[in-house]
Amino acid sequence: MTDNAESADVICDPQELRTLFLFERLDDEQLAWLCRDGRMETFEPGLVFREGEPATCFYVLMEGEVVLTKQSGGEEIELVRTSHRGSYAGAWTAYMADKVDQSYSNSFYITEPSRFYVLDAAIFAQMMQEWFPMALHLLEGVFFGNRNSNEIIGQRERLLALGSLSAGLTHELNNPASAAVRATSALRERVAGMRHKLKMMAHGKFTPDTLEALVQLQEEAATQVAKAPTLTPLETADREDELGDWLDEHGIANGWDIAPTFVQAGFDIDWLERVAGTLEGCGSNVFEGAIRWLNYTVETELLMNEITDSTTRVSSLVNAAKQYSQMDRAPFQVVDIHELLKSTLVMLARKIGDDITVVKDFDRTLPQVPCYAAELNQVWTNLIDNAVGAMQGRGTLTVRTYRENDCAVVEIGDTGPGVPAELRHRIFEPFFTTKPVGEGTGLGLDISFRIVAKKHGGDIRVESVPGDTRFIVRLPLDPPGRSAAVAEAVGDSVVQSNLGGE
Repeated sequence: MTDNAESADVICDPQELRTLFLFERLDDEQLAWLCRDGRMETFEPGLVFREGEPATCFYVLMEGEVVLTKQSGGEEIELVRTSHRGSYAGAWTAYMADKVDQSYSNSFYITEPSRFYVLDAAIFAQMMQEWFPMALHLLEGVFFGNRNSNEIIGQRERLLALGSLSAGLTHELNNPASAAVRATSALRERVAGMRHKLKMMAHGKFTPDTLEALVQLQEEAATQVAKAPTLTPLETADREDELGDWLDEHGIANGWDIAPTFVQAGFDIDWLERVAGTLEGCGSNVFEGAIRWLNYTVETELLMNEITDSTTRVSSLVNAAKQYSQMDRAPFQVVDIHELLKSTLVMLARKIGDDITVVKDFDRTLPQVPCYAAELNQVWTNLIDNAVGAMQGRGTLTVRTYRENDCAVVEIGDTGPGVPAELRHRIFEPFFTTKPVGEGTGLGLDISFRIVAKKHGGDIRVESVPGDTRFIVRLPLDPPGRSAAVAEAVGDSVVQSNLGGE
């Protein structure tokens, strides 16, 4: 009992207790038992009990007004304000003994002088066990059955998500890997062609100066590939026509086939004229062999660039997968939240698709965040997956970060139809889903809420109008109890509402 409770006892009247919905079906002996082992107390405005303290009493409102609050993201959030007679709070799970955490999961305030029926937790537990043994078994079955169901289906949900991510990652890895294999095969052919042309050129009439100039042109060709300008489709077509005509006029058979390679490398007619001037007087066969030799050089460089790009892409995907899964990393760590978001976007790239525009509005001044990184990636996965589903594969996905007081804030926004106002208060409930039967379990947002609110002491909310839905996640930058052990203990506890009504 807190200091704002009056010390004088107030008479407990069994008939007054009978007027409450909680006790209206009890017989005279039971009501007398309640008055004998319980008590009436009056309280002045102020705190009755604080969240996290040992749950020692069960309170039933007789008259007055109460407020129930909870800590979220470093702030105390008001959950309920009521003057309804019979509303109860406190140690209402005492009958489950040590099977559940026996501490107050909310803070309880009085706003005006109020009167309560108060029962010690141990007596309340004894009453439930003696009077309602069957009801007690049913309550425990519902309580633990729901919790076990949440865990089992949550695990299945994670496995399904992992399977989907694995399929997407396999597809993403297959593309660059296949490109690297194709480029390697083509490169082998081009290198063989270069050896063949070099042998043919060796039988030509080259002066040392001409051969040296030709090798210099080859070096220039290799260097030019890395500096090739980006052309529009129209510019590319025009330049291919020009180079094709030039090669045809200079007796190069099927010059139209090699013109695109020179254009891709950034060469023009002036460069070809330099080649022609260097080989002047060497004969048409030697000239054509030299042109094709230079073409092989350019193709070789382009293919090596393609292999480099493909293998770099594979490496980036593997690194993103490691970042996403937090492989070989401590569960609790201080991380750059943007790296987690980027790795999640990479993992979901195939699901996001080409018809959704991704906008990343990151506040790079945001400090690093102490968190369970792998579990936050699960939150981002759930929120992004829901956003993509809401847009039905077409729209704009916005991922925004910023700082708000002592919290890092992450917003996941979409341009879908929005969440109806009458459903917003239910979207974090276990098993509630707006998806068709078989397409959702209704646990994605519940799991996300548990990770953010319980494991990180943060907050997750939704703001929605048609065309602009935003899930807003707030994470404390300096959460209380940063150690992994403390955070784990918080994460494993089950948040239950402690205020009931008729």
